[in-house]
Amino acid sequence: VQLQASGGGSVQAGGSLNLSCAASGPTYVTGWFRQAPGKEREFVATITRSGGSTILAGAVKGRFTISRDNAKNTVYLQMLSLEPEDTAVYYCAARFRVALSMTENEYDFWGQGTLVTVSS
Repeated sequence: VQLQASGGGSVQAGGSLNLSCAASGPTYVTGWFRQAPGKEREFVATITRSGGSTILAGAVKGRFTISRDNAKNTVYLQMLSLEPEDTAVYYCAARFRVALSMTENEYDFWGQGTLVTVSS
């Protein structure tokens, strides 16, 4: 499976962005991770194939929403009330397992990343 992340850009604090992760075929669990400059990659959100279960990291809960459209093999990350601390390269990843995971080494496929820059 190939994953293509898109939708990154530069916004001011308080702004919003919508990221998309388009897969070349059906996926099960799909997640978003991010890596800020000088920091390790961290978990952001994940969603089951049905979309019925999600997990969001505490730092983004209440501001970000993950969703998916299986007809388009696409997972979305809606990001509201962005903060400078959200600045990072955002990666989408997929795993052929039913269970959700917040651990990056439990994901089998990765997209190339899309840069989000939030200025104060």
